[in-house]
Amino acid sequence: MQFPYRKILILGNGGAGKSTFAADMGARFSLPVVHLDRLWWLPGWVNRSTEEFDALLADRLARPAWVMDGNYHRTLQRRLCAADAAVFLDIPAQICLESAYARAEQYRGRTRPDMADGCPERVDEEFEAWIRGYEQTVRPAMLSALEESGRPYYVFSSRRAAYDWLESFQGN
Repeated sequence: MQFPYRKILILGNGGAGKSTFAADMGARFSLPVVHLDRLWWLPGWVNRSTEEFDALLADRLARPAWVMDGNYHRTLQRRLCAADAAVFLDIPAQICLESAYARAEQYRGRTRPDMADGCPERVDEEFEAWIRGYEQTVRPAMLSALEESGRPYYVFSSRRAAYDWLESFQGN
């Protein structure tokens, strides 16, 4: 079966595998990938102004095709309105935390490909607390927004299930 979407959001906890899944989806279906972390962060972990981020986001949303990964709840409604569908990687927090620490070790002292230049990989106390609290504080609002959007969405509780779904479509 042909992949039916041209604009798709990838959501989930930190360390869930959003960026990797988005990159794999983009490669499989020849879709440009937009990592919201690359739009938000400037070197040295300094965030852009809301206005600048919103302008960059509006530019990306207006494009004819994309896979966009990142939570950024403030802009979720706008992104859902522009999207054809969404994928929610509903991975348990402990697995996400283990993945975040493994990623920090893999990219120690370096910036990962889906992050803005000059932001070396790290897991600080704030990020760890956010990952641990995601299921209680962020997840319910994400699922509610997905439900209310009227857009098709897919919730996967394992990476294997997400990739099985992805692989059920013909690649380019």
